[in-house]
Amino acid sequence: MTLGQKLTHLRMLEGHARGLGREMTQAEVARAVREEQQGQISQSYLSQLESGSRTHMTSNTRLLLARLFRVHPGHLVDDLDELPAPRVRPRRELDDKLDLWLIEGSEEFADDRRLSDALLKIAKHEQSRECLMLLGSIVDNRELVDRLIETFVPPQQLSRKQRRA
Repeated sequence: MTLGQKLTHLRMLEGHARGLGREMTQAEVARAVREEQQGQISQSYLSQLESGSRTHMTSNTRLLLARLFRVHPGHLVDDLDELPAPRVRPRRELDDKLDLWLIEGSEEFADDRRLSDALLKIAKHEQSRECLMLLGSIVDNRELVDRLIETFVPPQQLSRKQRRA
């Protein structure tokens, strides 16, 4: 499913969940983002996303829409099977781009020292791409993640929700 199809589907579901008996219009979504999420998104921007004329959205927009529709921000992307065949790039070019992205993320989240350090450590690792792919595989196993967090994160650093679980 493409991002546009997902947004159209979520507008339909949200409209029915709000008792409208129909899908929310793009203008209603834009208004709800403004009033309920204190964010800004235009109806024309939503239209471009849904039609596919704009294929990517900003992180802020993704977060606002995810909160409004109560979905994980990672849901608001094209599914991999819908993407065109990627342009083959030399592996080193991909690795360099990934490492730069991780370093920028480390700088962006400098106020969260542990997160910033973790991103930087991955960027410096000779196999940073494989590190991220491994982390992605680990995250698929919720029970394993919970056990690892309990083992490696001091209790005072866990959120209240994590401590109760």
